[in-house]
Amino acid sequence: MTIGAMMPAMPAPSTKVEGAAKQFEALMIAQMLRTARENTEDQDSSGSTMLDMADQQFSQVLANNGGFGLAKLVVNGINQGQKNADNK
Repeated sequence: MTIGAMMPAMPAPSTKVEGAAKQFEALMIAQMLRTARENTEDQDSSGSTMLDMADQQFSQVLANNGGFGLAKLVVNGINQGQKNADNK
């Protein structure tokens, strides 16, 4: 008997939950970048808008590729909460 056969099958996380968790992480990363820029630069409004758009894109790419691991923690927490609710 293999170890995989002894372990219960875990349900695959919902793609909606994963997508929402990645979007949440991207928003958090973008806010951190925005806050860091506010403290270091004085730009005109067009330069600020361009940097904000770049930060949003960068944060989305970062979150989609693992980011800080926040999305994974959110998905795991939601799945654990659902598992606990199902067991009651």
